Amino acid sequence: MRKRIFSGAQPTGQLHIGNYLGALKNWVALQDEYESFYCIVNLHAITLPQDPATLRQKTRDLARIYLAAGIDPEKSTVFVQSDVAEHTELTWVLACVSRLGELERMTQFKDKGKGNRERSSSGLLMYPVLMAADILLYQTDLVPVGQDQKQHLELTRDLAERFNRDFGETFKIPEPFIPKAGANIKSLQDPAKKMSKSDENVAGSIFLLDDADTVTKKIKRAVTDSGTDIEFDETRPAITNLLTIFQLLTGKSNDECEQHFEGKGYGHFKTELAETVVEFLKPFQERMKEYDDAALDSILKAGAEKARSIAGETLADVYRKMGIA
Repeated sequence: MRKRIFSGAQPTGQLHIGNYLGALKNWVALQDEYESFYCIVNLHAITLPQDPATLRQKTRDLARIYLAAGIDPEKSTVFVQSDVAEHTELTWVLACVSRLGELERMTQFKDKGKGNRERSSSGLLMYPVLMAADILLYQTDLVPVGQDQKQHLELTRDLAERFNRDFGETFKIPEPFIPKAGANIKSLQDPAKKMSKSDENVAGSIFLLDDADTVTKKIKRAVTDSGTDIEFDETRPAITNLLTIFQLLTGKSNDECEQHFEGKGYGHFKTELAETVVEFLKPFQERMKEYDDAALDSILKAGAEKARSIAGETLADVYRKMGIA
């Protein structure tokens, strides 16, 4: 049997080109090698306040983005987290074997709570436990994660090992998959910061649903470094970031990219980069329109049914070993 992978994204904000290059592109490639489960993690989204109508629509939009990016429902299981009740059930079990101190030490809890511990939701504290349940339900071998989620995966491994020690061998211990390139695309306006869908400065991100004019304006206004050479250079993060986007979208090697722009100025480079991004986004956005509500509902329903069949077996084993079956 093929090894299994699990990953997901929250239906909040707008996904950007960094999400595609750092996650979706890799998910698409991995589905040919692994049994793949890709989830829209809407329960994670409600750890922070959400407008119900907006959340409902963004959940469906994100499913369309998955499919438009190339995730094939014939190869991968695509489903909405809240459609599989086992996720919340296993979260309670894992909450009972996790420690308050280790949850309070999570960097994301500290960042999103902004130091106001008393006013933070308990759901925000439990976020990594729900993530652990997501992963462990499917006996996952490999988890594509960004650096910002690596600490949560380490907690997942700790909880799995603790449960296995106390109740008998139950969960696989998942390993991280962190891509070497594209995992940390930076803001167009501040190359010291990661491109983020929650950034208040929307000029820093190229969103997957941006039109051609918007993309072009954002890239032409992107900050650059001193100097004129267009090359990969850690001491010049702004131009390196833009060049990385070009390299990942075209499939060219680093050397090929540098040779391609040798002797050309920033103006030429930004124009060609904008054209490359627009040419990528145009068919992507057209593919999103191929999935009407009926087609989308059918895919998500089938995905949830398959997910429940596997998650149910894992949860039944957990309950049996804990004496609550």
